[in-house]
Amino acid sequence: MDAGWLPSLGLAAAVALGAGTQRITGLGFALVSAPFLVLLLGPFTGVLVVNVLGVAAAVLVLAQVRRDVDVRRGLLLSAPALLAVLPGAWVARHTAPDVLQVLVGGSVVVALLALLVIGRRSGARGGSGPGTGPGPAVLAGAASGFMNATAGVGGPALTVYAVATGWPQRAFAATAQLCFTVIGAATVAAKGLPSLPVVDWAVAAAALGAGLVAGTALSTRVRPSAARAAALALALLGSLATVVDGLLGG
Repeated sequence: MDAGWLPSLGLAAAVALGAGTQRITGLGFALVSAPFLVLLLGPFTGVLVVNVLGVAAAVLVLAQVRRDVDVRRGLLLSAPALLAVLPGAWVARHTAPDVLQVLVGGSVVVALLALLVIGRRSGARGGSGPGTGPGPAVLAGAASGFMNATAGVGGPALTVYAVATGWPQRAFAATAQLCFTVIGAATVAAKGLPSLPVVDWAVAAAALGAGLVAGTALSTRVRPSAARAAALALALLGSLATVVDGLLGG
């Protein structure tokens, strides 16, 4: 039996799940899709496809939540991220594929663990209140830019900052779309567009649209906490598989 359609099906599933999660929770596209796209397309191309589609997803979601965006804080986070994209792109280009694959998967695992730890601590304390200066935002933005360029996952650093500073979820989720748009566009400019067959681009675009439509329909029915938990579980599964595959030499 011809199974040539399986990679396209995997591409569509990863993109649709990531897009739906992004619409419901404000982030999650890269966390969910990056590990699986790296397995399907390789570490450099897979991450770059995540970067391109992540920009598209962020722009489409931003159009729906623009009234809740904190522009000042978004720019404060994006400025250091733009500087960190350059060394991140250099690392992505000059790292051996198997090593880069382990780096991508490992980065997602570490980011997920950081999210779980800080989420539990914040829940126990009831939040730590607003940030008192630009320092935390600069660090979070720089980490987001570097990780976005190397592993395609700039969201966890922003989430850690949001939780640590007590940033309300609604404003954070909207502002994150502005950050993802700026950081993702800078990453694509630094690394270039990925080379994919036209059919794969069409599949990815259709899956992105379907995921966003489904996420919009489910956003009033599914609790963001439940969607986030499912996204983290999928991301952890995919990232662990990516690490193992990279350690075994692809």
